Amino acid sequence: MAKIVIFSGAGVSAQSGISTFRDSDGLWEKYDIKDICTVGCLDTNREETLDFYDQRRVDIKDKKPNLAHKIISKLKNQYPQKIAVITQNVDNMFERAGCKDVLHLHGYLRELKCMECDFIKDIAYEKQKKDEVCPTCKGKLRPNIVFFGEPAPMYELLYKELEDCEVFVCIGTSGAVINVDMLSQWGEYKILNNLEESNLINAEYFDEVYYENATTALPKIEQSLKKFLED
Repeated sequence: MAKIVIFSGAGVSAQSGISTFRDSDGLWEKYDIKDICTVGCLDTNREETLDFYDQRRVDIKDKKPNLAHKIISKLKNQYPQKIAVITQNVDNMFERAGCKDVLHLHGYLRELKCMECDFIKDIAYEKQKKDEVCPTCKGKLRPNIVFFGEPAPMYELLYKELEDCEVFVCIGTSGAVINVDMLSQWGEYKILNNLEESNLINAEYFDEVYYENATTALPKIEQSLKKFLED
């Protein structure tokens, strides 16, 4: 398992122009969260739900990875066995920066999955064909996104990576979805980067804290990580 776990949230993609449901403008402002990303919405509001994720794919099509994505990707590719890149984000900014083996905890926006079997299809930035069914079992297809209230199977892999974690790096997450304080306890050395303080994260648990944009914090974090990677 990885020596260094880099755990990220929406803040790492903010400077690439990708908004979250906590933003007061943009795509999310037009929808009610419970209608398009909560368990059961595909049964009660399927057409609008699929339309929303179609628009999200279009939204990320021309977005570019920022310096934070690029630095993390460079480190991961240089030390593939020592670093795990784990994100709550469903965008593909790490992949666009060349990062391999990114663990997406909450799904991947480019993909559809079957509601009956394990079939997954990458549709890139296209709209989902509403009448398309699984070629394996003829089941309905849906965005490969974990909705609120649904189980998140990739969490098991998150905890496996944390088992051997020596350095835990948290970037761009408020701690509202996952208990960051709890995750940080796996690391012997901890680094936190958020744009501002969060009342859901205890900064005293961390050895280094940067309240600034990820793009300005990552060059500093990179230097800290190199000390551990070059030991």
